[in-house]
Formats: sequence, structure tokens, C-alpha cells
Amino acid sequence: MSETFRERALVLDAADPLADRRKLFALDDGVYLDGNSLGALPVHVPARVQDVLTRQWGELRIRSWDESGWWTAPERIGDRIAPLVGAAAGQIVVSDSTSVNVFKAVVAATRLAALAGEGRDEILVDATTFPTDGYIAASAARLTGHRIVPVDPADVTEALGDRTAAVLLNQVDFRTGRLHDLPALTAAVHAAGAIAVWDLCHSAGALPVGLDEHGVDLAVGCTYKYLNGGPGSPAYLYVAERHQAAFDSPLPGWNSHADPFGMTPDYAPADGSVRGRVGTPDIVSMLTLEAALDVWDGVSVDAVRAKSLALTDFFLECVAAYAPEGRVTSVTPVAHAERGSQVALRCAEAEPVMRRLIERGVVGDLRRPDVLRFGFTPLYVGFADAERAARVLAEVLEETPAG
Repeated sequence: MSETFRERALVLDAADPLADRRKLFALDDGVYLDGNSLGALPVHVPARVQDVLTRQWGELRIRSWDESGWWTAPERIGDRIAPLVGAAAGQIVVSDSTSVNVFKAVVAATRLAALAGEGRDEILVDATTFPTDGYIAASAARLTGHRIVPVDPADVTEALGDRTAAVLLNQVDFRTGRLHDLPALTAAVHAAGAIAVWDLCHSAGALPVGLDEHGVDLAVGCTYKYLNGGPGSPAYLYVAERHQAAFDSPLPGWNSHADPFGMTPDYAPADGSVRGRVGTPDIVSMLTLEAALDVWDGVSVDAVRAKSLALTDFFLECVAAYAPEGRVTSVTPVAHAERGSQVALRCAEAEPVMRRLIERGVVGDLRRPDVLRFGFTPLYVGFADAERAARVLAEVLEETPAG
């Protein structure tokens, strides 16, 4: 049976229109299925970073703010990310971390909601969210006098009301890989008169998002997962054009001032996405990200999504065929409309199993206590990788005593 799946994998890889992208990344002979935590290094990035260090910083020094385009980098790189999340230019600024941008977005959302009238004192938060989002939202609520209402994304519509100011949701659940219905949930939030804030960390670069098309108000995301920007690469903030004039950041820094070098005591916000800035950008990480985004040149996000679904379908099929019965159970939805670009398998022996997988060259990760996560980055993961990962998983399960 394994030969059948291996043969199918070879046929699928031969027909893959994205297969040539793999050579753009620094990969070894293993199977890397952890791009949903840290994307692989594009091979051209080190030389570009060396230029930033030796020429732009080492030779030009302060002149690089103008001559090397450092000052405009946050908006310029934001415009490169924009097509990957379905946004027109001028609405995304790259800066700070995801957590900081969540704080900006949630507080700004409550201020936007207040412009429409009083009485909206609740912030709905995805109860299954990545913990930091919940921590930040709770702090924002304390600071603004709002009340946090944790709710399962499936129950958001019923939880909305005339007291809802803002709703913070993840498009893809980081544990299970479940894809939530961004268009329908955004429409429901708007119907209730509230502001929709989306976390795109596990969706941007893996599937079409459609921020403009679906009328999203604010969004945040990281760049070190499917966008391959490198460890700790700066995050981004999307502010829909219709909200930019009223966007009131809770962190008004000199970099977002209308006259940043005027050094005036009073704050006057700049126009456009620049309002999302705070302080001096992290230039080395910023320009590393800019270089990494070159791998997206000429790539259709729709093609990425099609391959992602095919890969995860094939992996699930291989796991079902290879794995000992009853040892793993998928918690990732089967329906394509409900699936991101990862597969999460519940396994009682998750920790030793993942450790042995990594020892054998299949790199995924786990979420305690019992979830094995396998992230499929279509730009560099192939069908032979998926088959090998499932086969090695089955071998490890056979060797690992059931708990």
C-alpha cells in the first residue's frame, strides 16, 4: 500500500505548478512541517541582509534613512503584503509585534465604536484564541472600561448585541487548524454595529483572506510563519481606508506624527497607515522580511490554497492508511471551507511521538497535552513530504507503547 501512495505522491509533485518554488528555500533532506511556527529561510536573504549590514549601515550609516529607503520601509513592505491578504495599497503598516498591534487594534476599535454612540462596553474575544491575544484584549478592556466576553467563534452571532463594541477573532485556530468564516462573521459584527478585528497569523500566506472584499475593519498578523520573514520579524497592522481618518492609536509615537522631526509637545497624527507606527522601526528585521517576500513574486494565493488543501487531504489519507488504528485522531475539520493549512492530530503520547519524529527528520510541533501539529507550507512542502511524514509517524506509533 505504501508504494501506491509513494507513486501517487510522485505524480502529484510532477504536476505541481508551485514545485519550482522549493529551490528558493534553504532546506535539508528532512521534512519540514513547522512553517506554521517559523517559515524556512529563502536562500537569497543572507546576501541581502549582508548588504544591509555592511553597506547600508556600515558605509552609508545615517544616510540610509533616506538613501536606502529605511524611513519608508514600514509602508512600502506593507504594500507588498497587501495583495497576499486581499488589501489595496496604503492600508497596511509593518511594525512592532503581533501583540503590540493587537493592543493598538482593540483599543482603536473601541474608540471607533464609541464614535457611533454610547453604551457599547463589551469586547467579544475568541475563547479559543492564542493566549496572548486574550491577555492583550483583557488588558485593553481594563484600560478602556470595557468588559471581556469570551465566546466560541461558532457562537459569535448569538453573542453580539447593542453593547458590543469590538470583536477579536482568529481566522485560523492555532491548535486545530479550523478555519473560521471571516466573511460571514464580519458581516454579523457589522450588522450589530460593532468593529471587526481579525488575527491573520495562521492564514496570511496560506489562503485567500479578502480584507477589502469582506469589509474587515482592522487586522493584525505576524510575518515569520507562512510569510517566511525570519524569527521575530515585525508584524503588521491593517486599517481599512474608511477608518484611517478616525483611527486613534493608543500608542501615539513620534514615528506616527504628522511632523515627526518637528519634535512638538502636542501629538498630531499623520495621514493614512502611518498612524499605525509607534517608534523607530527595527530596520534589520524589517529589511530581512522585505527580501524574504521576493519568493511571492508571481505566485497566486489561489494556487497556494489549492495546493494546501490537496496536501492536507493527501496527508490525512496517508495517515488513515498507515497509522495503527485508534492511535491518532484528526481534530482538523475535513471540510475545505473549515480548514486552514495545518493538520492537528490528537495523540495520547504526543510528546514522545513528536520527539521521535524530529529525530527521524520529520519536524512538526505539538500543543500540550496531546496535539501533534503539522503545518503545510505550499511554497516548499511537496506530496512526497506528506507521504513520508505519515509513513514515519506510523512507524513511530508502532514503536511507542500506547498510553
